[in-house]
Amino acid sequence: MHELGITQNIVAIVSEHAQGAKVNRVVLEIGALSAILPEAIEFCFDICTQGTLLVGAILEINIIPGLARCRTCGAEISLNKPFGICSCGSVELDLITGEELKIKEIEIEELCV
Repeated sequence: MHELGITQNIVAIVSEHAQGAKVNRVVLEIGALSAILPEAIEFCFDICTQGTLLVGAILEINIIPGLARCRTCGAEISLNKPFGICSCGSVELDLITGEELKIKEIEIEELCV
């Protein structure tokens, strides 16, 4: 399950950017073609955040659909797998979206000094 390692990295990156502040919410973008299971990330998130600034944080995951452009005719087509065929018959496609893994947003508590 490579999602455990991915989630550990997400927690480490968010912790670094939080600079000591408690994290309330994390928003991820995961591409539908990325071979990352959002359910596994959610499961691992609760485990990986224990004892960190992210404990109790809400995790939101937005799924980015697969989209490709045909090299032959320029048409954009939706994909639910990392390959496909254009209506013109071409299989020469360039992926536009669907392979993302991004930390899109981090919500932290303001520190009162």
